Amino acid sequence: MIRARVIPVLLCNLEGSLVKTKKFEKPVYVGDPVNAVKIFNDKEVDELIFLDITASQQGRKPNVRYIRDVATEAFMPLAYGGGLRTMEDISAVIKAGIEKVSLNSILADDPELVTRCSEKFGSSATVVSVDVKKDFWGKYRVVVKSGSRKLDIPPLEYVQMLEEKGAGEVLLNSVDRDGTMEGFDLGLIKMIAPQVSIPLIACGGAAQTGDFKQAIDAGASAVAAGSMFVFQGKHRAVLISYPSEKELSFL
Repeated sequence: MIRARVIPVLLCNLEGSLVKTKKFEKPVYVGDPVNAVKIFNDKEVDELIFLDITASQQGRKPNVRYIRDVATEAFMPLAYGGGLRTMEDISAVIKAGIEKVSLNSILADDPELVTRCSEKFGSSATVVSVDVKKDFWGKYRVVVKSGSRKLDIPPLEYVQMLEEKGAGEVLLNSVDRDGTMEGFDLGLIKMIAPQVSIPLIACGGAAQTGDFKQAIDAGASAVAAGSMFVFQGKHRAVLISYPSEKELSFL
């Protein structure tokens, strides 16, 4: 039996540094992405998701040269997101060695980009990244541009719309759980996963392998994490890690 995928998420900034956020804020420097990729190669991770968290906010295009450097070192499937606004942007990063693109902020204004990407590169290469945050009244809201802009459409309706347009997978991010290591938002996963047919990657809040099991039981097809794989101990010392195959065998 094939177990569920467990995917590290690497965040980078304008300078190309590897960082980690908490609730999408206060990025902390944790190292060099290329070195991190080399370590994850040795640990034989399932996949990697590489996100430039400042590109969309700053209106920047993807740094294709830097992406190529990262992709060259990656021996596992690699997804990239950040600053992707046109088919030209998408084509450039795929030519640089990326297997999947993760589309996020642009979809608030141009959801048809999902269709164009899926038609040219296939649905398996077209991931939609959906960031969700609770508002003051506890209602789930879709946010884009690193959480700075709220959308009016409910999260479930938004994901279903993107699925209809050709998305092959959804990366569901809980902004409220990002970097907290307090466990996944199981309510959010249960709200979305049963209502869509594409794989759902749960992200935000993982602290231990038991959290992965809970997310899978809630309906996620795969799980992703950042802090759990780059921090160690209560003082959050930087240490790249990944569970052994034995530790993940229960998924």
